[in-house]
Amino acid sequence: MPHNTLGKTGLKVSKLSFGASSLGNVFRSTNESESIEVVREALRQGINYIDVAPWYGHGLAEKVLGKALDGIPRTAYYIATKVGRYQPEVDKMFDFSAERTLRSVDESLQRMGLDFVDIIQVHDMEFAPSLDIIINETLPALQKVQQSGKARFIGITGYPLGNFRTVLERSTVKIDTVLTYCRACIHDNGLQEYIPFFQERGIGIINASPIAMGLLSNQGPPDWHPATKDIKEACARSASFCRENDCDISKLAMAYTLGFPGIHTTLFSTASLGNLRKNLACANTQLSHKEEDVLKDVIKRYIDPLPVHHWEGVEVDEYKRQLQGVPDEHTFKLG
Repeated sequence: MPHNTLGKTGLKVSKLSFGASSLGNVFRSTNESESIEVVREALRQGINYIDVAPWYGHGLAEKVLGKALDGIPRTAYYIATKVGRYQPEVDKMFDFSAERTLRSVDESLQRMGLDFVDIIQVHDMEFAPSLDIIINETLPALQKVQQSGKARFIGITGYPLGNFRTVLERSTVKIDTVLTYCRACIHDNGLQEYIPFFQERGIGIINASPIAMGLLSNQGPPDWHPATKDIKEACARSASFCRENDCDISKLAMAYTLGFPGIHTTLFSTASLGNLRKNLACANTQLSHKEEDVLKDVIKRYIDPLPVHHWEGVEVDEYKRQLQGVPDEHTFKLG
């Protein structure tokens, strides 16, 4: 397993890393024993970076992860968790206040049975009423967490890429990492534009969801997926084209993302041993010439013609409608 230094943190993280959201039944009901074995097998196979959050299963993912890590030397892995996103009820979903932030960190440590996390991150900061709250309240609270020894480094996460520039330029608190998702994929390579900006500041770059939360799979995305109709249809046609040419679009998607320049680690999530081994095999196998040609054709035929490759604003608008009591078509599970 190749490793990269995560920005200026000094952390040597595995190129492929484990997202623990699946342990919280985010995608499907899971078996706790298998979930525990998935984490331990990932560590045995060289993965050493694990990302989790209170939001995943509303505490369940952190609890299961804590059981999986019990008895494993603390030096064998890095842990990142988050603050800011919590409960399924729309009026209790987000809280970026300093008081809730400080309490959340203690709750996470207790659930996982840890004394500290390596990175503490603001979760989906685009859902805050204003980025001013993130800059003036959440991040200073995380600085206190860092000073107390409960976290080593501070990160920010979200989907809209422009927010990272805004917060990094305005924050008086040192930010060490950024995490975004579905922005270094076959259907959307928007992260590429921001990598030089992050590199200039020595920021660790964490990417998530190489198959774009199911968009780039034969099964297709779940009903709640926030992508636009155009993007969903283009990805569905891409998957069909791959099948017609005896290729697996998920394998192509993984290879595309892992070959993306400048990213320090890419997160994938599963609670299945079979899927874990499939992802590891994809990471350790180069595409054949045929697969490379099919990937190029997919991008040229179905992706390049898309007028817009992302869904920035869709989830935030839906969230605001929920707060106002207006019925919507999505439930918020990811981020």
